[in-house]
Order: sequence, then structure tokens, then C-alpha cells
Amino acid sequence: RLILTHGHEGTHAAGDVIEAFGNFVVGNNYVIGLIVFVILIVINFIVITKGSGRVAEVAARFTLDAMPGKQMSIDADLNSGLINEDQARKRRREIEQEADFYGAMDGASKFVRGDAIAGIIITFVNIGGGLLIGVIQKGLDISTAAKFYTMLTIGDGLLSQIPALIISTAAGTIVTRSSSNEDNMGAEVAGQLFKNPRAVAISSAVIGLLGLVPGLPTAPFLLMSAILGGVAWMLTKYKSESDDNEKKRVESAANAPRKENIETLLPLDLVELEVGYGLINIVESDKSGDLLERIVSIRKQFALDLGIVVPSIHIRDNLQLAPGEYRLLIKGNKVGGGTLRPEFMLAMDPGNVMDRIEGIPTKEPAFGLDALWVSPNRKEEAEMAGYTVVDLPTVMATHLTEIVRTHAHELLGRQEASTLVENFKKTHPKVVEELIPDQMSLGSVVRVLQGLLKEQVSIRDFLTIFETLADEAPRNKDVEVLTENVRRGLARSITSKYTTEMGNIPVMTLHPVIEELIANSLLQTEQGVQLVMDPNTAHRMISEIARAVETHPEIAGQPILLTSPTARRHLFKLTHRFIPQLVVLSHNELTSDANVKSVALVELNHAS
Repeated sequence: RLILTHGHEGTHAAGDVIEAFGNFVVGNNYVIGLIVFVILIVINFIVITKGSGRVAEVAARFTLDAMPGKQMSIDADLNSGLINEDQARKRRREIEQEADFYGAMDGASKFVRGDAIAGIIITFVNIGGGLLIGVIQKGLDISTAAKFYTMLTIGDGLLSQIPALIISTAAGTIVTRSSSNEDNMGAEVAGQLFKNPRAVAISSAVIGLLGLVPGLPTAPFLLMSAILGGVAWMLTKYKSESDDNEKKRVESAANAPRKENIETLLPLDLVELEVGYGLINIVESDKSGDLLERIVSIRKQFALDLGIVVPSIHIRDNLQLAPGEYRLLIKGNKVGGGTLRPEFMLAMDPGNVMDRIEGIPTKEPAFGLDALWVSPNRKEEAEMAGYTVVDLPTVMATHLTEIVRTHAHELLGRQEASTLVENFKKTHPKVVEELIPDQMSLGSVVRVLQGLLKEQVSIRDFLTIFETLADEAPRNKDVEVLTENVRRGLARSITSKYTTEMGNIPVMTLHPVIEELIANSLLQTEQGVQLVMDPNTAHRMISEIARAVETHPEIAGQPILLTSPTARRHLFKLTHRFIPQLVVLSHNELTSDANVKSVALVELNHAS
């Protein structure tokens, strides 16, 4: 208003500030002032406000789009127990605040942009209006009117555009600020500018070099270079002291006596694998070892073959073992192990080797086959000679499989069985409810399952097992008798397991005299029916069974003894310790269409 009403009086009409600012920028040439004003407008309107507005718009859109996913993540963490209600409430509030912030900044950027546009329009309106008033109403010539009104209007416009430029810059800085945990904006800006002393030192050197260029003002550049150099030196010194203090703190914490919780030493890993340092390479995946992948496959195979979930195997190195030694522990006790030769491969003789090759004689740890340790570069030679050549991870994985298979019943406790029962109950609730707990306790069911696993009978067919127990448990509570009944119920599974590729089941049978001897040795006691046999006779019988296994190659891989249902479990107990690979079956455990082939008859008259 002052410019339009009193502008014809001179450049002092709108006050000393606008006059001084106009003279400083415009000087005696208002065209220069107009160009400077346009440049500031371009910087503010096109560069700063347009960029910050776009950033705010995109950030607000992405934040709103991501809100449902973040809310679901919080709900999932809350349901899984990773966070509590208070933490979930706090995280939801932070998400809401973030969305509100970016939404508000999107709107604020529109205000800033509008402020810049309004300043431009007001300035040009003032110039046009001033020229009209000065020429038409006040009688000034165009040159004088342009000088007075343009200088005053541009001075006023610059005074309004500089705050607008500052506001736009501040808004752009806030909107483009990267997400961090720093609440203090000033501290974050200072931290990013002076975080790296090397960057400040390089800036100091560049400015110092510019000061030495002829024609450029030397003193200001050298002064600024000196200031930045001092800042870089102080930052370097501070960082060095901080690193030293952090190093001392870490060393102090490492050397400080630790309070050890003795209770953490009490729990045992159910399954552990200890290896010597020479076998670490075949265990660690980053060193091309694939034993871990093989163990995963082993656990899957056990779930399919035996119906149990083998717990995770804890693998660790043990410096007390020999370099190539390994051992498997169940509940802290060693149940098996062996010694391998690192950097070698195992060449096994399957029985049809044509040419013998040189190597270090040994025994294959899983099945006791004759084998040789050979170097990897002789693998093709050994295979051409008829040997089966495998690497160390395969040897160890095969041995571990057989060890775990032998001790599978030890891995099934009440907790593991309860998990299996609960999973089965989801699909067959009535079957489980009829048996547990009315007819049998969970402990009794576990003992039946353990009895099956001890003889390598799969418990995957839970339906048949529970149906059989539900039928037999009301009449008999003896776990061993119930186990025998379940085995008969699983006859089809047992028959399928031991049928060879030829379609038959090669077995050994007992002489009728031995069958009668066993039947006469069964005695009813308080603990149930027990086999009470003369030790010498028992020893002779075991020796004859072992002799039959050795002299008949067709059953050496999987020896099976077929006997009567009454004697089966007692014969298994008698022979298991001395011939652990022997499978004892009864006639009732094979289906009617099973093709049984008797290859040996065990008698007592050949005992030594």
C-alpha cells in the first residue's frame, strides 16, 4: 500500500529497509534487480518447493500403503509372544505418528509452494499497478515511474522471497531427512556434516587450493581452509580418543569376571555330534561341507520311515578327540562313533571287486564292510576296479543314520509322544479320546511306541496302532502283550518292509525241538511271562543262530528269524544283545500272501 500510494515521492516512500535493500540489489539498473529476483524465484519455486513437495507426496503415499503390513506385523509379533501389549501399543502409536507426520508435511509443502507463487504474483501486480498509478495518476514519465516503483517492488519482493526461500529450504530438509532414531534435527544435521573427518579435511584442502588460483580472493579462501582444517583436526582427535575409550571399555568388559549361571549348564542336548578339528571342513557349509544338508535329509527320512521327528542335532568341535574322530551322544552319553581320514575317500568292497588296489585297510563304520582309504585322485581307478567310492560326509551321514535308527526308541519320550498324539488328535479326535486316558495312560502308550521303535517297526500308522490298542487295552494291560498285538496289526507294513526285490522274505527258522524247549522254559511271574532257560543252552542257541547268519550270505545283510508268536519277544530279548542286527518275526506278523523262503534251519546238535 505504501509503495502504490507514496511511490511517486521517491525510493524512501516504503521505508528505509526496502529502500536500502532495493538500492543494494538493484543499484541504478532495475533490470539487474529484476533478473536477480527471477533467479531467486526459479530456485525457490522450481528447485526447492517442487522437489520437497514431490518427496512429501511420495513419502506420505508409501507410508499410508505400508500401514496395513506394519499393523499385521505388530499383530503377528504380539500373537507369537515376541512383544507384549504395551510394546504393541507403542509401536502402533509410532506408526500413526509417522503417517500423520508425512501427511502433514505433504500439506505443508503445498502451503510453501503457494507462498512462493503468491510472492511472484504480488510482485508483478505491484510493478504493473505502480507503473499505471505513477504514469496515469501522478503524471510521472515511464522511466521515472519504472525506477521508483520497480526498485521498491523488487526490494519488497526480495524481502518476502528470502524468508520464503528459507522456509522452503527448511521444509525440504525435514521432508528429505532419512529415517533415524535421532530426535534432535540439529544434532542429526551436524552429525552428518562432521561425521567423517576425512571429508572435512578434503574440503579444507580443496578450498585452500582455490585460494592459490590467480584472480580469486586469497584471504577468504585461506581463512575458510584454515577453519575447516582446524575442525578436521579436532574431529580426528575426538574420534581417536573415542576409539581408544571404546577399546578400553571392550577390553575391560572382556576381562571382567563373568557371573556364570550354573543352571544353564544343567540341560542336556538330546542328540549331539562331536567332531575332531580335522572334520570341521565337512561340517561347516561355508567351507564346502554338506553334512548339515545331509542331516536335514536324514531327519526327513526318519519321519517317513519310522514316523518320528528326530530332534535337531547339536554339532560342535571337541579338541579332546583325534583330528578325524567323531562321536554321537544321546542325552550326554556316547552311543557310537568312528574315525575318518581327512583328505581321503572310502572305497568299499561290495563283493565283486575285480582288481585289488593299494590303500589303507579299514572297516566301513556303519555295516562293518571291508574298505580302503584312497586319495581322491584315485577315485576313478577304484571305481573301475569294482569298488564303491564315497566321500567323508557320506560315510559319516550313513553311520549316523544307523546309530540313530538303533537308538530311535530313546529319542521318543512323553513330550515327543504328546506332540505326535496331539497332531493325530486333530484328524482323529474320537480315536484318541477313547484310548487316552480312559483305557491307557500316555506313559503306557509311550512304552508301546518305544517297544515298536526298538525293533525298527514304524509308528507312522498311528491309526492302526491306536485302533488296536483301543480294542485290546480293555482286556489286557500288559504293555509287552499290547505291543505284540500292535505288531500283528501292522503285519502289512512289516511284510512290505522285509520283502526283497525278488518278492520273497528269506528267513531262518528254529528246529521244532528248540521251539518246544523255549515253550517249556516260559514261566509266569509277577512281572509277566519270562523266559527261564539254562544259560548253557541259551549260549548254544545264540551261537547256532550267529553261525547260520555267517554261513548264509543271502540273509547276511538283513538276518530274519521266524518263530512262533509265543516265543518271538523272548527270543528278541535273548539275542538282541549278541546279534543286534537280527530281526525276530512271528508267523502272525506276516500277511497271508507273504512269500516266505526258509534258507536256514537252526539246530542245537552242531554246537561246539
